[in-house]
Amino acid sequence: MTSTSLKKQAIRGTIWTVFGYGTSQTLRFGSNLILTRLLVPELFGLMALVQVFITGLNLFSDIGIRPSIIRSDRGDDPVFLNTAWTIQVIRGFGLWLGCLIIALPVANYYDDPRLTWLIPMVGLSTIVSGFNSTSLASLNRHLEVGKLSLFELGIQVVSLVIMIVWAWLRPTIWALVGGNLISLSLMALLSHRLNSGKPNRFAWNQEVVREIASFGKWIFVSTAMTFLASQADRILLGKFFSLELLGVYIIAFTFADIPRQVSLKIGSKVIFPTISQLIDLPRKKLKDKIAKKRWQMLLLLAFIVTILFCFGDLVILKLYDARYEQAAWMLPILALGLWPLLLCTTIDRFLMAIGKPGYLACGNLLKFIYMVIGIPLGFSQMGILGAIIVIAFNDLPYYLAVHYGLWREKLTLIVQDFQASLLLIGAIASISIIRYMFNFGIPIDGIL
Repeated sequence: MTSTSLKKQAIRGTIWTVFGYGTSQTLRFGSNLILTRLLVPELFGLMALVQVFITGLNLFSDIGIRPSIIRSDRGDDPVFLNTAWTIQVIRGFGLWLGCLIIALPVANYYDDPRLTWLIPMVGLSTIVSGFNSTSLASLNRHLEVGKLSLFELGIQVVSLVIMIVWAWLRPTIWALVGGNLISLSLMALLSHRLNSGKPNRFAWNQEVVREIASFGKWIFVSTAMTFLASQADRILLGKFFSLELLGVYIIAFTFADIPRQVSLKIGSKVIFPTISQLIDLPRKKLKDKIAKKRWQMLLLLAFIVTILFCFGDLVILKLYDARYEQAAWMLPILALGLWPLLLCTTIDRFLMAIGKPGYLACGNLLKFIYMVIGIPLGFSQMGILGAIIVIAFNDLPYYLAVHYGLWREKLTLIVQDFQASLLLIGAIASISIIRYMFNFGIPIDGIL
């Protein structure tokens, strides 16, 4: 593929990713408003706990099947794809067995018997997703992001409609569980219609297995650490907070997480496939090619963070009832705290593409240690506020580890980080002052 053609595909991919994510979030936001009126906050907290452990099992067994398809020279070889699919199916059944094993201990830890049957039921999604076609990874590999985005949006619409109708008829947690399982089943079934070649079938090639395992051992370590780092807040808050307060936190986090999700989507669907095709270039030339596009992405992310910090509390107070009032002061703190991670997610794919994900694993391990020590300490000293402040700035250890790796590999863009951070601080300060002058208070009035 020529450089010009790749550049055009990357631009189209970015546009489709932003469009797809924006539309997805709009649908999710609208359904969230409806569901929070049909279901009590406790159910969102309970479902969040269940998803923590399902996600944990997924990440603790991730061997990088999808990234392997994207980056491998054999990524279009039917033998490679079918072997990867076979591993994926086997893994899905293994994950569900894991759900059965952990259900009772988790229920006992949180003293909630409902988790005994909820975890295995929600865990059925691992078996279903195991049958997803490798066409989803192949579309990503060839930067056909438009087709992939439209497919994912269609599945999401079906899922949300099912959840809302179910919650309206029977306002129980089964609305969330059932809607999720039905939509994932539909995705697994329809994904095989996206195949440009023959459908996936069971196969086993030792050479392919060795290649996936060789790359996957680092993915396994990295994703295991990612789980510990990204889910430690829910694991610990589930013990310190009531399920109702945990549900309120999830609402605030969902809004604050928007810029991170944007950067992750672009990173996985555009940046990683693009870098993988340019990886043979000299480091300086590779870095220069990415720097300009990264700056544009940082401007977009800085804008989103500024809006969330300066006006997010007003959105929460306007759209949600009094039960979710505390989410208003949580949102600005959480949104600002994500900035170090956003600086990383726009460039850490360099380390993935050159086969050095160990730095990411180290960063996530440091982040997890910070959370395990910091959250109990913050909660004991300052209560809910202390825990939220600790969570908000939990990405600083990850940032230091990733940028140490980038520096070692001669790929760091630390000056660009500094410039973008100054821009963000200036924008937040200016808009906050204007807001105060117009008698709208400041974003953290809820604390004061």
